[in-house]
Amino acid sequence: MGSIITGRGDSGETDLLFGKRIAKTSVRIEAVGSVDELNAALGVARAASKDAEWIELVDVLQEKLVGLMGQLATLPEDEERYRAKGFPSIGDEDVEWVVGIARRYEDRGIRFTGWARPGAEGCQARAALDFARSVARRAERRILDLHESGEAVPESVRLFFNRLADLLWIMARAERVDFPANP
Repeated sequence: MGSIITGRGDSGETDLLFGKRIAKTSVRIEAVGSVDELNAALGVARAASKDAEWIELVDVLQEKLVGLMGQLATLPEDEERYRAKGFPSIGDEDVEWVVGIARRYEDRGIRFTGWARPGAEGCQARAALDFARSVARRAERRILDLHESGEAVPESVRLFFNRLADLLWIMARAERVDFPANP
């Protein structure tokens, strides 16, 4: 196995899937990087929690984000190859899954009652989810930037991030998860 340190990025470019290279400062890489940051922020929330079901839910979210990074790291001309390989993509069913989880929380009485003060509850996991929510909003903006640049991003991906940020806000207000996380 080769070294992680290759020097290939020294010129200011990075690899995409299917052997393509692109500037590290491109709108696409900004979107991928923001999703990667969100995945890391969710990892902090996951590590701070002791609730097995909450951890399972975050794990499913992280799995979806890893698949999404691959989806975003594929240029439009390679999308067919991406699908043919069976790589994961965010679709309408993922948006509905996030909405369903959020509604289950809302059914427990969790509602917007004003702006949150992350960390005020003294719970690291909840504060980390608030941080992850803010990163999700940034990722959403980067994905919208990519879409508006003329590189179409599926509507399901755009909606997924809007709903995901809402879900993370709701989760940060919850004390624990008491339903299965599996989609």
